[in-house]
Amino acid sequence: MPDTLPKLLERSTLAEKLLPLREAGKTVVLCNGVFDLLHVGHTRVLAAAAAKGDVLVVAINDDASARMHKGSGRPIHPAIERAEILSALSCVDWICMFSEETVAATLQAIQPNIHAKGEDYDPERIPSDEQLVAEELGIQLALVGGPKVNSSSQIADSLEQGRAS
Repeated sequence: MPDTLPKLLERSTLAEKLLPLREAGKTVVLCNGVFDLLHVGHTRVLAAAAAKGDVLVVAINDDASARMHKGSGRPIHPAIERAEILSALSCVDWICMFSEETVAATLQAIQPNIHAKGEDYDPERIPSDEQLVAEELGIQLALVGGPKVNSSSQIADSLEQGRAS
């Protein structure tokens, strides 16, 4: 990881850093997403997630995983740039990237106390492997951030339509 991004760590390194914090009784919160074209909905979710605990970890989809979820032409910003943008937010303590389709392996690796998702998530739509890991490890699910405001996909579509005009 680049020296200019001290908040960005490999999952295994992050797990080692979090262990003594959890042992000291700190509450670790994980929030995940693509975070492409950062907007107010993202900042609201991240701030609300941070308020749920003592340490906020943000797991971002790497470029291939983001493309799998969002389609060709996405992400607009490469993962390293998305990590740099998120690093500038004071509510974000640590960042890691994941390449899998879901964040289940990251939940397993870092074992947060709370897994925060935006309130636009229906608990029934959370991937079954994430639910299984959370249940096995006693990770609480928290829906945070208020009603959905915009989406990166809507913003990207609007920009694309503006170029086509």
